[in-house]
Amino acid sequence: MKADAASLLEQARHAYDRRAWADAFELLRATDEITSLGPEDLERLLWSAGMLDRDQEIFATGERLFNIHLDAGRDDQAAYWAFFGGFRLLALREEGRATAWLQRAQRLADGFGRECAAQGYLVLLAAQKELLTGNDPASEGLARQALAIGERCCDIDLIAFARCYLGRALVRQGRIEEGIALLDEAMLPAADGKLSPIITGLIYCNLIAACRQVYALDRSREWTEALSNWCGSQPQLVQFNGICLLHRAEIMELNGAWQESIAEARRATQSLAHVIGNEATAGAAYQEAEIHRLRGEFAAAEELYRAASRLGLEPQPGMALLRLMQGRAEQAAATIRRVLATTNTPLSRARLLPALIEIMIAAGAVEEARDACEELQAIADRFATDTLAAMASQARGEIELSEDNPAAALGHFRAALTTWQHAGAPYLEARLRVLAGQACRKLGDEDSAELEFDAARAVFTELGAAPDRDRVTALIAPTNSRPHGLTRREIEVLGLVATGKTNRLIATELGLSEKTVDRHVSNIFDKLAVNSRAAATAYAFQNGLL
Repeated sequence: MKADAASLLEQARHAYDRRAWADAFELLRATDEITSLGPEDLERLLWSAGMLDRDQEIFATGERLFNIHLDAGRDDQAAYWAFFGGFRLLALREEGRATAWLQRAQRLADGFGRECAAQGYLVLLAAQKELLTGNDPASEGLARQALAIGERCCDIDLIAFARCYLGRALVRQGRIEEGIALLDEAMLPAADGKLSPIITGLIYCNLIAACRQVYALDRSREWTEALSNWCGSQPQLVQFNGICLLHRAEIMELNGAWQESIAEARRATQSLAHVIGNEATAGAAYQEAEIHRLRGEFAAAEELYRAASRLGLEPQPGMALLRLMQGRAEQAAATIRRVLATTNTPLSRARLLPALIEIMIAAGAVEEARDACEELQAIADRFATDTLAAMASQARGEIELSEDNPAAALGHFRAALTTWQHAGAPYLEARLRVLAGQACRKLGDEDSAELEFDAARAVFTELGAAPDRDRVTALIAPTNSRPHGLTRREIEVLGLVATGKTNRLIATELGLSEKTVDRHVSNIFDKLAVNSRAAATAYAFQNGLL
């Protein structure tokens, strides 16, 4: 029997080192049935259960570890496992049991006689609570205290976790570079595999959350890819996998890969199906709803927004923007006002203010839109990230355009456009091109307006953004006085096509890029319902276009 146990334990440890969590869990449990596992192997069993998201086994093993250390007089270690149990119960929103375990942890840590890591973890929990309530300076102070305890106790998990929370607290106060540097530093031991598995996953998630919160898009992409690789290297992983898929879905939406984003959101939902009322599950529903809204699939979008709401997530600003797209501007305005009235933290408000501005301009409440724009600019100045600056520039441009100041508006749109181009966000770039085209039209520059509208329509068509495509098509239509629907520029291009010139020669003659001419020719073919240059030329002569 002992030989069998030794063999199983060796296999279990090997599976654990390979991060084959399901194999390690089953082998460790099989060993434990033959002969009780020691503390180190019980820890392996608990971490394996954690990575498989098996809470019943987590709590049972954690309680065994607590009792083993308590019986051996190692109150500092017993306090740690009491803390861990309480921490996990808080995540599951079981407040009563969580409080009991955390009080037990505090009593043991205080009575230990000297400083121990468990005290640092308890201080860090207080930092987390302050972070959740928006008291960022208090969270910073507590995180620094926890970090100091971790360094004195040489607890690498606590050090990394404390740096993570300290970084988040600094980022939320507008100390972006300092905060993200701490988050990056927290990731070093995690990326090197030096931290316990659960702490590694939590640090990944906290880092990405901090980057998303301040719209640090490049960092969000970078760390989402790193999290994806980390999850992908552990095929048996359950915990964190759904969150990883959700982050990937958000990045895919930004990149313009909408169908792939929907697929990832649905995979995230399936991965989290066993969790009731989970924030990530609600986030996956909201993420899919957003793409259905942008594609004009309003019934599907509404159903998913409602699903997100049932799971505990406020489905805004998406649902308010859906109402605006449905022509229900008053309802959209009432909803977005209501949500902003109960949203206090600047970064959370920044997520809602662009929608408020769009809705208020549509509803004719320009003064309210201007006030929101000023607030958004103040947030952008405070947090100083390129994306927030672009959001503020776009908002200023929309206000100027609504007040018939197209030259000023165009300057703001051009500034924001550069950021969205660098970010690789085709939908947001196309939306700005529509606004820039409207400003150009008001300035009498119809050629530039047509170029902006055509470029935007091509992106909307490729993405399947039907409402935006139809809107920009309607903007183009007023310039088309004849049934063929060709713009003046397209008629000019058609005339050169009729002379037998290639797209390259046409581009040179008109001072355009060859790609732009290609798009004009494609539009001509579509509008005239022809499929060759000869047929387009024939149509032009037959209908007196040339």
